[in-house]
This record gives sequence, C-alpha cells and structure tokens, in this order.
Amino acid sequence: MRFELFIARRYLRAKRRQAFIGIITGISIVGVAAGVASLVVALAINNGFRQDLQQRLLGSTSHISLLRVADDGIKDWPALMERLSKQPHVVAAAPAIFEQVLISRGPRARGAVLKGMIPKYERQVGDLLSSVKQGSAAALDESPAHQADSSGMENRAGGAPAATRAGAPQAKSTTAADDSSPDDLAGVQARVAAMPPIVLGKDMAEGLGATVGSVVLVTSPQGELTPFGMVPKYNRFRVAGIFSSGFFDYDSSWAFVRLADAQQLFGLGDLISVIAFKVDDIYKADKISSDLEDAAGKGFMATNWMEQNKALFHALRLERLVTFITIGLIVFVAALNILISLIMMVMEKTKDIAVLMSMGTRQSQVRNVFIAQGMLIGVIGTAIGLALGYAISYAGGHYHVISLSPEVYSIDYVPFAPRLVDGVIVAVVAVGISFVATLYPSWSASRILPAEALRYE
Repeated sequence: MRFELFIARRYLRAKRRQAFIGIITGISIVGVAAGVASLVVALAINNGFRQDLQQRLLGSTSHISLLRVADDGIKDWPALMERLSKQPHVVAAAPAIFEQVLISRGPRARGAVLKGMIPKYERQVGDLLSSVKQGSAAALDESPAHQADSSGMENRAGGAPAATRAGAPQAKSTTAADDSSPDDLAGVQARVAAMPPIVLGKDMAEGLGATVGSVVLVTSPQGELTPFGMVPKYNRFRVAGIFSSGFFDYDSSWAFVRLADAQQLFGLGDLISVIAFKVDDIYKADKISSDLEDAAGKGFMATNWMEQNKALFHALRLERLVTFITIGLIVFVAALNILISLIMMVMEKTKDIAVLMSMGTRQSQVRNVFIAQGMLIGVIGTAIGLALGYAISYAGGHYHVISLSPEVYSIDYVPFAPRLVDGVIVAVVAVGISFVATLYPSWSASRILPAEALRYE
C-alpha cells in the first residue's frame, strides 16, 4: 500500500477532535451516493420508456411503409409486393388500407382509424393481432362471402340495400326473409353471424359499450354520389375480438377488418393504400426504405418508423440530457461537501502535515494524501450509490411498483431498464467531480511551511 493512501485511510478512520468534520465527511459520502443512485434510477426510467415505446411502436406498426405520392392507391399490388419482398434485408411484407371512419353503436360514436388487412401477411409484420384479449381474430382469416344479409350492407345509396346492387344474393336474402320473421331470434343471430367481422381496441370498445358479438356501424366520410346528393357509405360489422396492446393511441382509436371488406366499404376495388415491410435491422430502416422506394419506381414514397416517430424519440433524448444535468447537481453539491471537509481537515492537521514535511515528506506526497482522501470519499459514495440505484431499478422493473395512467402515458406502469454503460458514465462523472473537489485543499496542504506551522507549538 502506498504511503499516501495509508495516511489518507488513517485520517478518515481516526477520531477527530472536531466531530463536525466527521459529520461533513459522512454527509459527503451520503450525498455522492444519493446523486449516483438518483442518476442511475432516472436514466433507467428514461431508457425504459424509450425501449417500451420503441417495442410497442415496432410491434404495432411496420418498420417501413410504401405508399403512393399522389395517394391514388396502389394498383396490381400482389406483383409489386412479391417483387419488393425479395429485396435485401426485407423479412416480410403485407398489404393494408388505412382510412378514417366513424364507428357508432346506438347513441355512442368514436372516430377511428380503420385498417383493412390480410391476417396471414399482417402477423408477419406486426403483433397487434396477437394482442386480442377477448374473442378472437380468427374471423378475419375467413374469406368474405360477398353476399349481403338482410341487416348487413345497409342503404349506401339513398335507401337501396347493398344486396339489391349485388344481383343474385338478393334472391337468397329475400327468400330467407320470407321463411322467417324479422323478430325471430334464430334469424337475428344468423344475420349477425353473417356480418363482416371487426376487431376493436379495448378503450374504443369500452367507449362504445361494445363487447364480443356486438354490432357496430362503420361510416366512411368518403360519400357516394346519388340522385339525392352525396350520401355517406356505411356498413354494419360484428365485433369478433377486442385487442389490448397497452398503447393507448392504438387501443382507443384503431379497428381491424378484412382487406376485402375495407375495399368494399370504401369503394376501392382491388386497390390498397400501403404496403408494409418488416426488415432484419430496424436501425438501417432509413437506408432500406430508400432502396425500396427506388425499386418500386416513380410515383412511390417510403417512410420508416424512425421518421414517423422522430419527434418522440428526439424529446426522449433531450429529456435524458436534462435529467442527467439536473440530477447530476446532487453530485456537485456532494463535491462541495468534500471540498469543505478537506479544507477543514487541512486546518485540523496543519501540525501533523508540518511534522511529516519536517521528516522528509515531499510536497507532492502531501498533496496526494488529500487527493486520495477525497477520492476515497467519492469512490465509497459512488459504489454505494451504484449498488442502491441498480437495486431500486431492478425492483421497480421486476415488480412494476409504480403505476401510471395509460390515458396519459400510453403505458400502465413505469418501466425500468438499467444499462451497464449508464452506470459506467455516472461513476466516471461522480469520481471525476470528486477529484476536482480535492485539487484546492490538496494544493493548500502542500504549501504549508513546517517552520511557520510549528513556531508556537
């Protein structure tokens, strides 16, 4: 053990005539520990929010979306999707239609994003269909029977049922109506079962008062021109399932239907609005999206998850920086305590320093004694703070001890995700600040003149 470290340890453990110095030293250690622990916990929370949001977003949306610049729909999409699926780094692709609609049930109504999809492709690029908690999304896998029942496609064009425009199915529907009363329970159940299925978000279903098996009316703002003017298109859907992604924006405003049902509702024919892609490296999505855009040809544009959520992740990075600076002030205050403690220690140990120097101790060694003493305080406080911070972060992340309002934060608990690199950065900063706090007291101690200090002893 080096001479300077031995003396520093003795000074820290020795009983002092002035207990006040010992109290300040203890406060310094506690202050460093509190600052380090607070920084570790705060950075773990920030990282947890970032990871949770990123996972939920990537599980709910595609990595890359390809759409038309003119927003006129994608024609001949099967061939295009097949060709682009063979591009490098593309894992899966899925067609989709996104439109704003009004979903109502009785007097209740909610605005929603209606997504038309083909489930066997959608499950390859997203996880929302896997989050169905009530009912099942299996009904979306069934091929739509393009015949209308007596309660289904209603009156899209000024009072004429859709079955009237469908030709042959009308006769079947009329025959069914002749055989059974409209109030017959079995007939009602059959008509409801024949309606196209829809999967609603949990919060939207609660707002509408809908459960599995309920019937909702979906109204498209894209009207149909009739002799009576522009009439909105609408259709009745049977609630087949309710999903809960844990992401409030999706649970409160999204609904899923089959692609063919969405095309029929919006009158799109065989057009789609988006081809969604899943890639093997989400952090190269920018480069891959550019390649897909070039491969698709003129008139197409591609967006990726980083562009779509750029403002959100920028805000999280800024919050991380502000958190580091503000909570890091706790370590700075603790460093001031170290400075005061060492200054008072130099004043108390003036005689001892003079004796050591008269026995041949060099100024650099005296300086190193007090640097080592301050560093010991910083290292001990940092070690305690790291252990405490990671313990709190583990407990918070494992047991979900802090609940949140999902309406405000999109998730229902505070996520903790501590990282080793954050602990290393915090430790380096804390020990560095402690070192800076030792410079003046150690320099002051090395400037003591033995003759002057021992003159009146």
